Amino acid sequence: MRKIAVFLAEGFEEGESLFVIDVLRRAGFKCDSISLNDELVKGSHDIVVKADKIISDEIKDYDMIVLPGGLPGATNLRDNEKVIELVKYFNENKEKFIAAICAAPMVLERAGIIKGRTITSYPGEKYNNLLKEANYVEDIVAIDDNLITSRGPATTLPFAYVLVDILGGDSEALKKGMLYNMVKESDF
Repeated sequence: MRKIAVFLAEGFEEGESLFVIDVLRRAGFKCDSISLNDELVKGSHDIVVKADKIISDEIKDYDMIVLPGGLPGATNLRDNEKVIELVKYFNENKEKFIAAICAAPMVLERAGIIKGRTITSYPGEKYNNLLKEANYVEDIVAIDDNLITSRGPATTLPFAYVLVDILGGDSEALKKGMLYNMVKESDF
């Protein structure tokens, strides 16, 4: 069974984290929320979540790591040496995947893995400048080999469904079951 670690740093974006965990678990994958410090982690909108595990070398046995955005969550991920070590490890092992959404591509930049890679992130000059060594695109989800990135809270479900497909699951069945296939932008 595929195993995914979703990191929760203090100030994480709750929707980008919990929706991804939810979708990946619905797809039948083992998906753990991983705290950087304590079992209880407060998100950027003051929602406190109990993490499944605390970060450790055990994460190297997982198939994918997911880096949610949110501030200061993404900054806290970026400034954690263990997270940077794991991102580099996953990047070197191409059968493993790294996924980052919203502000979290700043972690990829800090790890030194974005040069020449196609990525996206939360829009804005701050992120465009930070990610200037990358081939920055404004796609909802960008895939470059084992690196998957997305824009922000509203793109969380498309991002999660792409992760399901990359891991060998069936996102079409999930979209139907979650009524995602009924949603059209023109309906709003």
